[in-house]
Formats: sequence, structure tokens, C-alpha cells
Amino acid sequence: MDYILSLDQGTTSSRAILFDRRGEIVSKAQYPFHQIYPQPGWVEHNPLEIWATERRAMAEAVRSAHADPHSIAGIGITNQRETTILWDRKTGKPIYNAIVWQCRRTAALCDQLKAQGLAEQVAETTGLLIDAYFSGTKIKWILDAIPGARARAERGELLCGTVDSWLIWNLTGQHVTDYSNASRTMLFDIRRLCWDESLCHALGIPMAMLPRPVDSCQCYGRVKPGLAELEDFAGIPVCGSAGDQAAALFGQGCFQSGQAKNTYGTGCFTLMNVGETPVRSRAGLVTSVAWSIGGRTTYALEGSVFNAGSTIQWLRDELGLISSAPECDRLAESVRDSGGVFVVPAFTGLGAPYWDMYARGAMVGLTRGTTKAHIARAVLDSIAYQVADLISAMRQDLPVTCLRVDGGASVSDILMQTQADLLRISVDRPVMVETTAFGAAALAGLASGLWRDQEEVSSLRRSQHVFLPQREQAACEEDYRQWKRAVARAGNWMEK
Repeated sequence: MDYILSLDQGTTSSRAILFDRRGEIVSKAQYPFHQIYPQPGWVEHNPLEIWATERRAMAEAVRSAHADPHSIAGIGITNQRETTILWDRKTGKPIYNAIVWQCRRTAALCDQLKAQGLAEQVAETTGLLIDAYFSGTKIKWILDAIPGARARAERGELLCGTVDSWLIWNLTGQHVTDYSNASRTMLFDIRRLCWDESLCHALGIPMAMLPRPVDSCQCYGRVKPGLAELEDFAGIPVCGSAGDQAAALFGQGCFQSGQAKNTYGTGCFTLMNVGETPVRSRAGLVTSVAWSIGGRTTYALEGSVFNAGSTIQWLRDELGLISSAPECDRLAESVRDSGGVFVVPAFTGLGAPYWDMYARGAMVGLTRGTTKAHIARAVLDSIAYQVADLISAMRQDLPVTCLRVDGGASVSDILMQTQADLLRISVDRPVMVETTAFGAAALAGLASGLWRDQEEVSSLRRSQHVFLPQREQAACEEDYRQWKRAVARAGNWMEK
């Protein structure tokens, strides 16, 4: 057994990456899928398209490497987390599109739950805040909106889960979810590691439709025979799973309490390992299960930014100011600064530490001298400012001395330097930035015996560049003050 296959099912594409024993990428394949926007603030995906593109990516990654599928020791899965799917237990057909983590349609329902006095119970039990971001209200919305869905669920005819459950079920026939994904539903007791009956009752969710919570590193089942495009994969164990941000924390080797990482993807997600006891944030962050291996559970403190890399996509696809993501960097580097322009990319509200479901995007500080280069610089700055918001909140609970980074936008030198300047700490970018996919691979590799232990996994990580603060601190602090003013103007924009 020479390889681990990692399935990285993200918000905009399905990917598969084949890793060798050295933790190096042998091959990869990626297929985008459609983003569906039925109404402003609503975001959906077609679950069948997710499954089809992931199958295609799996087959292509192995085929392009000229690898024998039977030399794959195991399959690890990482996924966009809170995105929610309901499907028929017998046919496997979804009863509605997947409601994506970014979707704001259940904001009013969240307000009702707060008015019912559930905020403290949710925080204490699940480690989360009541927000449309999480899966619980998405499940309830589908049960309420689709005729007959609730009755079918109560009869045991429907299953639900996040994307990890959907993929594992389609691959193996097993209905499970790992603890890291379960802890993002707003229904899961992160201390007892089980579904909370009272919260399920409060949201009207039959517990029989929920997947079985399991460790992040164990065999969930084997690939079924006869799957289209995967005929040669039958029998390979699916044996590692973690939500994308937990997987990235694991892939970065943040195995000690106090170590932190940020992933610059569609959104930004800063996680800190807080050890085997959950820590409740004093500043609007949430606590989740990071992973559980051999019955030992590690927790993480997390802050989430809803729109980061997606803001660069907005510049390209909706505004047409750039033709490719690298062009954003080139434009930004052509000016000294943003010229006083600030972009607040609250397209789907603001995440931590604001948790403002009614915020919307704003661009302030425009003059006749503003060019698209200034706007490009302001977009990159906005990503760094949002991460600075998260680290500032995190520092109220534990010190952060170094930030390990990954994700698509982490390849931007100008963004990483801006981040180091704002945080006044080192920003460590690894040689291999596919740490989310590698985290899932590492969990599967440990379960299958390809790697001995976490120490061996940690030894596979190498730094490519460490960014240190260069700009004067006073100038950075003044820019950050102006950022906070811009955020205030975007806040609470939508009328309830």
C-alpha cells in the first residue's frame, strides 16, 4: 500500500488528491459545480452534482497517476461543513438542493430561537452561537418547506447529514458523521459526543434521520462495488473524515494546545487547538471538536469569515475588474496602498466576532482618483482585516504567537505580508499548501497504518516562507481603526 486518496469536497469544486508515503502530492483532479442563488442571501448546491463531480475527480486523480487503485491504503474525506442535505433512505435521491453554509435564509428562524431563550443552552451544549450558518435550522427549513417531508422523516424514510455523510453514504452505504462535522450542526453535545435530544426536539428534527457520530480516524466502511467510474475502487476502506477546517488544523500539524492556523479559502477560518477540554470564548468565537482519535478528543476555538477568496471571485466574475485571481495580486502590488478605500465583503452577513446576519457588503472611501488597482488592494486588505478581527478575539482567551496558513489565497505574498504586519506575529506558509486535503489523508493514513503516529505526520510538514512584520505598527493600527469604522457602516443593513 503506497498511497492515500483524499477527497476534498469544497464550496465551489470537488477535488481528489493522491498522496504518497512522504506526504507529497502525486496527482490531483478538480471539477467545479454550479452555485445556485434562488434569492438574495440564499445559496444552494445540487447534491447529485457534488457526488458526480467527486466521483469523476477520484477516478481522474488515480488514472492520471497511473496508480493501481488497490495500492491505495485508504480514503480520507474532508468537506464544506455546515452545508446540509436530506435524502430518501431507499433511493438515495435528495428531496431538495443542499443548503450551503453561506445561506442566510434561516436568519428569522434563528431570531425566533433566541427569543425563546435557547441561546445559552446552545452555547453551553454545542459550543456554538445561534446563527443561520449552522446546520440545525437548515434541516428544519427543509422539513417545513417541502410538502410531506416531516411526515416522511418521522416514518424513518429520510436521512440527513452534512456533505461528509452524503459522500460516505454514497461510497459505502453507511450513515455516519465524524465528531468535527457533527459539532457544527447546533444539535450536538460536544462534551458527551452525542446528539442532544432537547435541541433536536426544539427544532422539530426527528433523531432517527441523523447520522451516527464517530471518531475522525477509523474505518467507516468500504467502497461498494458497481459505482459508476469507480468500478476498480471496490473494497478500499473509507477510514478518515474531518470537516475542512479541522482537517486543515490537523494537516498543519497543530497538535499542541495554543497552536493556530488560518485557511484562506472561499471564507477564512482561524482555528486554535485548545486541548482536550473545550474552552468557551469570551469574544464571539465558537468551540468545536477538532478531531477524535482512539477515544481522545481534541477541541478547537474557531472564528469564521464568510467571504474571503469569494471576494476575489466577485471582482472577477461579477464586476469583471480582473480576469484571473493572480491579476488581483498584480493590480494590488501596483499601488502603495488602497488609497483610503475599504471593502467590507459582508455579502452573506458577517461571521465572527460580529455575528451580524443582517450586514451586507459595502465599499467606502471612494474618490474620483480611485482605480481598480486601489479596489483590488482593498479587497486583499479586507481579507487580512477580517483575520485580524478573529485573532484579536482569540487573544482574549489564549495567546497567539505564530499563525500557520494555507488555502488558495495564501499563495499571495502581498496578502501574507499584510497579515503579518497587522498581527505583529510571524505568518508561516508551508511548502505544500493543500493542508486541508492532507489532514484528511493523514487521518486515513493513521487508521490504515500508512503512518505510525501524529509525530510522523508532523514531520512531513515543511515551511516554505515565514513572513515577519515589516510595516510600522502605528500605521497598521490606524488602518485597522478605519477598517472598524467601515464595518460599522455595513452592519445591520438589511431591515428585519
